[in-house]
Amino acid sequence: MNIQLQTRSLTKSFNAITVLDHLDLDIAEGSITAVVGPSGCGKTTLLRIIAGFDTPDSGTVTLAGRRVAGPDGSVAPHRRGVGYVAQDGALFPHLTVAQNVAYGLNAGLRHRAVRERVAELLRTVSLDESLAGRRPSELSGGQQQRVALARALARRPALMLLDEPFSSLDTGLRATTRKAVARTLSEAGVTTLLVTHDQEEALSIADQVAVMSGGRFTQVGTPQAVYLRPTSRFTAEFLGDCVFLPCTVRDGVADSLLGRLPAGPVPDGPATMLLRPEQLQASVVTDVSDAGLGTVVDAEFLGPDVLLTIEPAGGAAPITVRQHSFGCPGVHTKVNIELLGTPVIFEDSGA
Repeated sequence: MNIQLQTRSLTKSFNAITVLDHLDLDIAEGSITAVVGPSGCGKTTLLRIIAGFDTPDSGTVTLAGRRVAGPDGSVAPHRRGVGYVAQDGALFPHLTVAQNVAYGLNAGLRHRAVRERVAELLRTVSLDESLAGRRPSELSGGQQQRVALARALARRPALMLLDEPFSSLDTGLRATTRKAVARTLSEAGVTTLLVTHDQEEALSIADQVAVMSGGRFTQVGTPQAVYLRPTSRFTAEFLGDCVFLPCTVRDGVADSLLGRLPAGPVPDGPATMLLRPEQLQASVVTDVSDAGLGTVVDAEFLGPDVLLTIEPAGGAAPITVRQHSFGCPGVHTKVNIELLGTPVIFEDSGA
């Protein structure tokens, strides 16, 4: 695996407040990495340092084997071979689509070769060439973002940086645009770093997800690993809804409300079991002699899915279950709960 971008011990402070705290990150060539975290966690500062807009207090940034930031100085942004797409696209409103894309080529539209390259770039980002003569104001938000991407791709960057590029789009347009952009970048083989606060966005298009909090990464791994096997409660809760159940671990087995389940390498004693709501499946109790695990006390209809709130028979805290809406148990129904997959067990500190 060739590493296209590498940061080592990257630190940055503003007014004595540490924003980045010794960050290490490796991004493989041709892959998409998403840095996700709450506002103020340092992810945009990380992007700006990689782009060359800010300089680190210490640490290094290496791009395609060349150090572009470190104790011996920094390479200017325009000499790094980095493409940058901002949240609003930052298109020139007085230029046409074609002129905006040609600006990325450092050229006008007088030469045939430039016009052909512009047309090629528009096709690459799935835009019709008939849009070339329009102004940005005559395009949808999704089309503007793809024009910005085409302009950035024009320079054939070694690395593409995307700073919350879809956050200003409405929900439906955001989903279709990010799929189109992810496909374009993947087909072009462009190494990409995406900064976002949208968990779904990060999980759906990235090969690697880095979860960030307080200037540090809490976990870096594949989308499946960070979602299904989080190493901290912060990572688990930031990436999606959670069900936490108290349990007791003994000899690698966790005893909980749901029965005895494998615990993995967790010390014996009190612990906390993490489950995702979609890991749980509620079924109606048909045997009148079976009291069931609990009773459905609320059902939130979400279209294809339903969120069930189940009150355990023993008076424990309610459990949230997410399952398909077809054939779903109704309110006041006694149910049993089946577990899909395996739980994640945290020691009783919850760390």
